[in-house]
Amino acid sequence: MALATLNDVFTEQIEDLYSAEQQLVSALPKMARAAADEELRNAIETHLEQTRGHVERLEQIRGDLGIEGSKQCKGMQGLLAEGEEVISEPGSGAPKDAAIIAAAQRVEHYEIAAYGAARSVAKELGHEDAGRLLNETLDEESEADELLTRIATSGVNSAAKRG
Repeated sequence: MALATLNDVFTEQIEDLYSAEQQLVSALPKMARAAADEELRNAIETHLEQTRGHVERLEQIRGDLGIEGSKQCKGMQGLLAEGEEVISEPGSGAPKDAAIIAAAQRVEHYEIAAYGAARSVAKELGHEDAGRLLNETLDEESEADELLTRIATSGVNSAAKRG
């Protein structure tokens, strides 16, 4: 796709986010199964449901704006490959959970950056509905990141330090 206009940039970003979220829907169940800490597992499962909603929001944006293209989000693909490595590493319990949290937060930070950029472009283009939907998702991604930090700092990391 040629990036000749800001609308082209927006289209590319929506296609990338759509791919990223679809990949994440496939990856999160495995991550949840690998988590030993119940609060972490529940947080991942809750975020899976939110992620399905993120896909729906992106589908709405795509439909409203006539975006039909598709692409593979290589950034998310790489982050999920790293997460897969964490899950497949030997180990268990709190140390493994600490590594899962770190991998999950990398994903959240990527999404926060991507949604923030797409929201800014949507607003510049006057796509108010799309901007509102992207902002809703951005808020949820930020909340997920904050929850992961709380889980890590309220017990998982301390338990992992003890081994």
